[in-house]
Amino acid sequence: MLVIVAPGQGAQVPGFLAPWLELPGMAERFDQWSEVAGLDLARCGTVADADEIRDTAIAQPLLVGAGLAAAIALFGDLDDAPGAIDAVAGHSVGEFTAAGVAGVLSPEAALSLVAERGRGMAEASSAIATGMTAVLGGDRATVLAALEAAGLTPANDNGAGQIVAAGTTEQLAALAENRPEGARLRSLSVAGAFHTHHMAPAVERVERIAAATEVADPRTRLLSNRDGAVVGSGRDYLDRLVSQISSPVRWDSCTQTLADLGVTALIELPPAGTLVGLAKRSLRGVERLAVKTPDDLDAARDLIKEHAGRTPVDQEGQPE
Repeated sequence: MLVIVAPGQGAQVPGFLAPWLELPGMAERFDQWSEVAGLDLARCGTVADADEIRDTAIAQPLLVGAGLAAAIALFGDLDDAPGAIDAVAGHSVGEFTAAGVAGVLSPEAALSLVAERGRGMAEASSAIATGMTAVLGGDRATVLAALEAAGLTPANDNGAGQIVAAGTTEQLAALAENRPEGARLRSLSVAGAFHTHHMAPAVERVERIAAATEVADPRTRLLSNRDGAVVGSGRDYLDRLVSQISSPVRWDSCTQTLADLGVTALIELPPAGTLVGLAKRSLRGVERLAVKTPDDLDAARDLIKEHAGRTPVDQEGQPE
């Protein structure tokens, strides 16, 4: 059984889009997508520096555009993707990429929505100084208690001993002064406290566009960050995407669902590496591939041929 996964914000690095734009027709595609997003995606993904692409309003549509472009390159046509794989999941903003791969949203709809999401979250982040810190290792209960004591939200529960705390800079400083025993802290390169109540204004902003967005039901198993569930309704999934802006990401639950489904191989779309790293610790024995450049596409196609359909399960995760 094969799953395609798409990373979230913070995975982007300067210039990562450049090799993808060299593929036939891809530069023209990004010209069209840039008009939809209201942003020069090609420039941002090739010559913009790390500080510029750290901007939430830039990073989010750039990530989704890159993921969809790689999926198109991998499958030839995005419409062919759902039938060629067994499941798809995205981490945070990567859920918009996943929606495109599963057939829930067209690339244009995904980019239009995620551009508004990025602008809304950037605006919400500017209201007060907030941020996110990864807490690595330590006892889970002890870590969660320390976050609660500091007034922080466990905004990303990534499993594999990694929980991301989000809140004000003062709250994050308090956590640093009272670091949970056995844990390491790493500040993340994001501009706000995503997936917390601080993002409520962005939810309202995206809701208005989402209500008028055309959706279709997923044509492969599509996992939700809310609880790891396989979602069968496109409208339900879109509603979850909107509410997820201000609620925690449970990637640990997605990982558990993949294990329960019997996943045997995982391919991460660009800018790849983060989710493959988590899978190395939480999905032991599963073959993993980070698709970073077009040079990785042949290996991805081989993995799909070898693993897709190996473990038949229905939409509820039960053996057929």
